[in-house]
Amino acid sequence: MFHLTPNTQKCLKEDIQANQLVMGEYEVSDVPGQVIDYIARDTKGHILSQKEHITKGKFSFMSEVYDTYEICFISKVPPQQRGISQEVSLVTKKGVETKSYEGIGEASKLKPLEVDLKRLEDLSDSIVRDFALMRKREEEMRDTNGDILKTPKTIHFLNY
Repeated sequence: MFHLTPNTQKCLKEDIQANQLVMGEYEVSDVPGQVIDYIARDTKGHILSQKEHITKGKFSFMSEVYDTYEICFISKVPPQQRGISQEVSLVTKKGVETKSYEGIGEASKLKPLEVDLKRLEDLSDSIVRDFALMRKREEEMRDTNGDILKTPKTIHFLNY
């Protein structure tokens, strides 16, 4: 939950993996004459989800590639009106958190304990994938840092 002052915007960012579902719910305190819009977009500026004049609702979108997405809430107040701060509540879920295990348990006729085990199995798989991705990004950063450290030596050598 956060407060949005009149005629401003607040953006929240988060990384998402490729082919990952993101779901969210929002609720905005009602102030007569003031409106809030939201927009979700990736780093390339592609709009993933958008709605104007929001009060309460849900959104969802699917990522195509590993990227950082941003959700922005924009407050709009007419110039002749003095605005007041509005309260915005946002809850987002992504990946494994978006699955409905109750539905899976009913469809597969699983016992409650088996449903919990399935949820834990999916969660542990997700953690393993996240660590593999972090390891890959660390290697890329290490390679970039190594290249950067070599560059000044090369330039220094060429100056003589």
